[in-house]
Amino acid sequence: MSHSPPSSTFESWSSPSLTIVCPDLGRPALPTGVPPPELLPYLDSSASQQAAAPPFSSSAAAPLPEVPSPAAVSPEFVATDLPVSLSSSTVSSPMQATLHPLPKCSQQQLAPTVHPMITRSKSNIHKPLQKLNLHTHLHQSAEVEPTTAVQALKDPQWRQAMLEECNALIKNGTWELVRSTPSINVIGCKWIFRIKRNSDGTVDRYKARLVAKGFNQRPGVDYFETFSPVIKPTTVRLVLSIATSQGWSLRQLDVNNAFLQGHLSEEVYMAQPPGFLDSDHPTHVCKLNKAIYGLKQAPRAWYHELRQFLIVYGFKNSYADTSLFVFQTGGILLYLLIYVDDIILTGNSATHVNQFVDTLAQKFSLKDLGPLSYFLGVEVVPHKQGILLSQRRYIMDLLTRTKMTEAKPVQTPLPTSPPISLHSGTPLSDPTTYRTVVGSLQYLSLTRPDISYAVNKLSQFMHQPSSDHWELVKRVLRYLGGTLNDGILIHRDSPITLHAFSDADWAGNKDDYSSTGAYIVYLGRNPISWSSKKQHTIARSSTEAEYRTVASTAAELNWVCFLLTDLGLTLPTVPTIYCDNVGATQLCSNPIFHSRMKHVAIDFHFIRDQVQSGSLRVTHVSSKDQLADALTKPLPRAAFQNLKCKIGLSNRDLS
Repeated sequence: MSHSPPSSTFESWSSPSLTIVCPDLGRPALPTGVPPPELLPYLDSSASQQAAAPPFSSSAAAPLPEVPSPAAVSPEFVATDLPVSLSSSTVSSPMQATLHPLPKCSQQQLAPTVHPMITRSKSNIHKPLQKLNLHTHLHQSAEVEPTTAVQALKDPQWRQAMLEECNALIKNGTWELVRSTPSINVIGCKWIFRIKRNSDGTVDRYKARLVAKGFNQRPGVDYFETFSPVIKPTTVRLVLSIATSQGWSLRQLDVNNAFLQGHLSEEVYMAQPPGFLDSDHPTHVCKLNKAIYGLKQAPRAWYHELRQFLIVYGFKNSYADTSLFVFQTGGILLYLLIYVDDIILTGNSATHVNQFVDTLAQKFSLKDLGPLSYFLGVEVVPHKQGILLSQRRYIMDLLTRTKMTEAKPVQTPLPTSPPISLHSGTPLSDPTTYRTVVGSLQYLSLTRPDISYAVNKLSQFMHQPSSDHWELVKRVLRYLGGTLNDGILIHRDSPITLHAFSDADWAGNKDDYSSTGAYIVYLGRNPISWSSKKQHTIARSSTEAEYRTVASTAAELNWVCFLLTDLGLTLPTVPTIYCDNVGATQLCSNPIFHSRMKHVAIDFHFIRDQVQSGSLRVTHVSSKDQLADALTKPLPRAAFQNLKCKIGLSNRDLS
């Protein structure tokens, strides 16, 4: 039981209890017999020299109370720092202690030398320390791509994928085990794990790939030639435009373990796969008979293997694009486009398409993916007017990676002012993120010509990006966030005619006063090729800048014409280039301005031969109808939106 201290008397302080709690003072009470610090000034200082009777109402010394058991000790039995000391080292009763005044100091610096509290340690009461041995087991989710073979072997789905890969290698006769000698160069290998997803983001399959460490190969010993061609984006858009306008079906094929099909002409030795060591020959190495992923010559070996089969079947290799193969016999027309192991097949006869797929499956392990829907990160979406080429999922992944999914959209990729300069802003301490994002935007230009100028401009600052340049990159991402569903529309009712728009922004670059040239090539109503590029030399006039761009456009049209010839198609009319500069238009056919163009390289004048021979026509167009204007400089919102619709971009939600 606790009592509040009186104001002037000591009689009420006599209590049989051991400890008094003083809630009014906001601190633990002192043991019985020890006055509080507030009463110390009232005590006689001479009492420190002799034993004096304590000023309590009881004259007899009270015996020590019984010490309770440790389990019954109240929280009030907390050791506190007392502002007094006990002169007797052996105190039989708290009522017999002699008080000594202490110097004034903080209570935290004072500690009792003796206190009547009996602790568990003094009573030899020890509670055993219980230590818990806890283990945490983390389950490797199949949604996470493992980084090592040890992690993958713990998951049944990844383990099955590894077994399928090893069985395919053994069945294909990729290697044979031989003894290792000090004279041979043994390269290592590792497992690569990827989750293949559909266009909507759902899991398609778990893929484990054994990859050789080709960086250990020695040139001239383990490999010689490494180049392997792939299909050009313009060729893909051209073939899709022709197939859509003709009403042909588009088939997509995937070759299983494509790089394992190519035979090697060099002797290459590789270590055994991690996790799949031969118990009978643990020290042997794999002598590769066929190519494997990771080898420097693997893409080239696979291309030659497939090309040889197609030539034997009756296909002809295109001269304009070596990854395009055309089969034309007796009115049957088939087009085959190859990008490593991804194949697009189309033709005017569905029966012959199916026959070729069956023949190809007998030669190589093939996976028929059915109608074309997702190719090289590009979604092929059915549209009421044809098909739409969109990279919506790619944009979403890019925005998620840059944490820009919740950013506020804008209407244009770049602002019209102030002008973009190389030296604006402060240099970035780590330009890695800037270069990575701009590189991703370059791949996005496959289906988005509306960002071609922005990507071209931002790519010029790769060597020295600044804070202002990074703000412009984020603006492009904000524009993409508001136009997720936009893409190139391939019209079904498009004639097979070829024309292009050419434009240049004279001295638009304020850093070196160079010009930006751009063009868009159309097959009927469908855009198939576009470019926005900084000119290497400084033009002395707008006519010269426009003329150089017209020459570049003519070169692109010549290549497209060669490609159409390989495809077995003939244009009904002469290709046309539309230019909004009268001087450049006249210069293409009239050499009267020769005195002003003496400094222009001779190769740019080849366009005159094209025009004079009648194989090309250059005509003037109004600046308001110049579609390439959006690829040469930033435009205001209204003008940009108008040209964007005319270029051929459409929204997939409008299908």
